Amino acid sequence: MSAPVRVLVCDDQVMVRTGLVTIIDAQPDLEVVGECGDGRTAVDLAGELAPDVVVMDVRMPVLDGIETTRLLAGAGVTHAVKVLVVTTFNLDEYVYEALRAGASGFLLKDAPPAQLLHGIRTVATGAALLDPEVTRRLVGVHAARIRPVERTPDDLPVTPRELEVLHLIADGLSNSEIAATLQISQETVKTFVSRILSKLGLRDRVQAVVFAYRHGLVT
Repeated sequence: MSAPVRVLVCDDQVMVRTGLVTIIDAQPDLEVVGECGDGRTAVDLAGELAPDVVVMDVRMPVLDGIETTRLLAGAGVTHAVKVLVVTTFNLDEYVYEALRAGASGFLLKDAPPAQLLHGIRTVATGAALLDPEVTRRLVGVHAARIRPVERTPDDLPVTPRELEVLHLIADGLSNSEIAATLQISQETVKTFVSRILSKLGLRDRVQAVVFAYRHGLVT
């Protein structure tokens, strides 16, 4: 049996944090190794406890979730930690920045426990967790803040088919939805996604969505 996924829970609301800890610790394959109520403590605990995943609130005292995420998973971090941002359904204006800071995905605070657990497990494997509908709304809200680049889609080092898949990723479609749209297998979609990320130097689907908006593939 493999070792359980080590989780650090960071939320400044004690009742919310206690609920998260209780739900996570009840799973045989997950283990809460620490909890805290502010970003600075989260950074310190992450260095001390080496969690696999940090479940991170956005609005916290001392150091907010964005800066905390940047310190834990941002560009240049030697031993990056997977960060799963948990936010409210009003599309917190800071969540997009948290994703750019290095978060591997996000969930809504009112998501059912099963979705939270699935999210932690998904992020722990190195995959990004993006709810398609929320992704469309979230990135759509902040699209105007994504600075466009001069490069045009014709300049991108991807094939026309890969470009098509990238466009669908940016539209918020899951692998199964892309497979159905293009009438190909999910395994083929996974291969395309892997090639796209590799060719464009992107870490995950989160970065792929931002990349697509910056390059005008989605408006």
